[in-house]
Amino acid sequence: MSESDYCATGPEDEERRPVEADGPPYAECVLCRQPTEYPESYKGVTLCPVCEWQEAQRAACSG
Repeated sequence: MSESDYCATGPEDEERRPVEADGPPYAECVLCRQPTEYPESYKGVTLCPVCEWQEAQRAACSG
């Protein structure tokens, strides 16, 4: 098995990422309610850069 079997980083992952907003209004982070870099109209879970980074650290450390 290769690393790509575990970590999906292909073009299909880019399609699932929310589109960044050009300007206000921004969506609120679902954890801390701070503004995110995503448009308010985005449907789904949005995280601010700080919470997104913390979630990535937790996922990386979870093995």
